[in-house]
Amino acid sequence: MTCLKKEKEIELSLYNDVGTLASYNKYIEATKGDISVIYMDNAATTMHKPKTVIDAVVAAMSSMGNAGRGANEASLSASRIIYDTRERLAKLFGAENPKQIVFTMNSTESLNIAIKGLIEPGEHVITTMLEHNSVLRPLYEMEERGAKLTIIKADKQGNFSLEDMEAAITPKTKAIVCTNGSNLTGNYVDVAAVGEMAHRHGVLLIVDASQTAGVFPIDVQKMNIDVLCFTGHKGLLAPQGTGGLYVREGLTVQPLLSGGSGVQTYNKKHPVEMPTALEAGTLNGHGIAGMNAALAYLEETGIDTIREREQELMWKFYEGVKDIPNVTVYGDFSTKNRCAIVALNIGDYDSAEVSDELLTEYGISTRPGGHCAPLAHEALGNVEQGAVRFSFSHYNTDEEIETAIRAIEELAQDEE
Repeated sequence: MTCLKKEKEIELSLYNDVGTLASYNKYIEATKGDISVIYMDNAATTMHKPKTVIDAVVAAMSSMGNAGRGANEASLSASRIIYDTRERLAKLFGAENPKQIVFTMNSTESLNIAIKGLIEPGEHVITTMLEHNSVLRPLYEMEERGAKLTIIKADKQGNFSLEDMEAAITPKTKAIVCTNGSNLTGNYVDVAAVGEMAHRHGVLLIVDASQTAGVFPIDVQKMNIDVLCFTGHKGLLAPQGTGGLYVREGLTVQPLLSGGSGVQTYNKKHPVEMPTALEAGTLNGHGIAGMNAALAYLEETGIDTIREREQELMWKFYEGVKDIPNVTVYGDFSTKNRCAIVALNIGDYDSAEVSDELLTEYGISTRPGGHCAPLAHEALGNVEQGAVRFSFSHYNTDEEIETAIRAIEELAQDEE
């Protein structure tokens, strides 16, 4: 590396979520406050949103009331936008009814609601080494409360065996919690196959669609998905602070929160009717207005068009870096159908150093560290080093991909 020496005393975990103050200062210095750097951290959040999304949020902030809390026009307008967004999401995910769509802040909240609202002490739950901490930590909490947890191992390419998962099912197995796409490697998980197997054994399937919602086709009924957890700020192109979950009709999830609902005011208990049962308090109406506009954009553009463009960019980058000496690429690239993510390392350099260098010398934003996926890093064998993750948007350009390839080539030469 030209600018950075190894600093083993810096804990890699410092880079996992928010980075260090030094990294932030380097970012400000490198960009001079200009966010038009080459942004390749879309698996964390899609920074480039359709203009219609921004316009919708601005309009909502100057006109929207509190949905379900009045009969005035501002309140009724909020209710209409929120219901219309439920309908769009129900259509996108193949839900039976819009009332089965619940709004949350993000996938993390959705997964906490699903896991803590369905798993009881003594019951058995299965998950995989590919999962994000948004799955793992709630499951560890349930394990402490008496639930039994089995984690299916992944190989060095970041894949797990469906046969191993089926073999782990016992008479006490309540649910399988599984990602639809790895946020670290980009490996796509065939949740339809998992759903068929789970359904055959009478086991619930809870799916984390953080990396796939808005990009890959998802039909909860055809895929036998009982609960689908999703965030708004990634592939759905909505504002941060938006997300939700689909709950299969007839399935009861115990609420994580209770309180204001706008209905049944004199009832001591929170309403049990969906979606109010899982929505306590005022919804993020401004963010949901933005999500509504984002869904309209997805409908107009087509998620297949978006996915194909993102995969095209991903494959161009992968082909450009995979054979560079001293570069290690992680994940399974044997099939075309995968999330637009490439995770790599250069030699034995700390991933945070490489990411810093990409930003300060080339103006490229990536994500280093552990990516909140500790067990996936164990499977890949890079716990100490972490990985530099490039994740692409359909807004990225071919020229940006070429710049990123050239950057990796030059940094890898410096390592020799």
